[in-house]
Amino acid sequence: MYKKQMLFQKLICLFTLISGGIVFLYSLGVMTDIYDSLYSAVTIDRVTHEVTKQKVEGARIYADMQPFNDLFLKLSIGFILCAVLLYISNTHVRRRYYISNFISTAIVVGYGSAFSVWAHLNIEKYKDQFLTTVDFEGLKKYAEKWKTLYTDSTFWFDIHYVVFGLIMLLVVLHIINLILKVSLMSGEKKLLAAGKEA
Repeated sequence: MYKKQMLFQKLICLFTLISGGIVFLYSLGVMTDIYDSLYSAVTIDRVTHEVTKQKVEGARIYADMQPFNDLFLKLSIGFILCAVLLYISNTHVRRRYYISNFISTAIVVGYGSAFSVWAHLNIEKYKDQFLTTVDFEGLKKYAEKWKTLYTDSTFWFDIHYVVFGLIMLLVVLHIINLILKVSLMSGEKKLLAAGKEA
């Protein structure tokens, strides 16, 4: 049983690191369509960062999403560092867990859960803003006139269900692995105690 559990342990640590890279790439791409279609349709004051002019109604979402996108990028790097912590503490190869392994697992589970909830709430908020405030008819005319992208697609908003669904799946797998690990360690301890008594 230990061999299967150890393989499971190695795989979820590896997939956590890979998923950190996926989230990082997503944080770079989440505003792709917004940038391509609305960047030139809004004027932002360089000092106050306030929107001074909208050439298309609702184009201000580009400016509104900037603070979120900056923090999203930083938090995605933070998740990668959490995944690296699993390797620093040798969580991927330890047959028996020590306090550092419990701590690193708890950090990944806590950070991954909180990050997923935060990202979901914010992305849904901006998706709603995009769909309800942008004048798509005006954007289409603007795109034709200035040869910019026209899109009413919510692909980059919607894909977060897959990205953060993966993070939440990994959180659950880490919890399952931890329970399994504690159970096996406890069983091994009982066998060793029984051997000493004999």
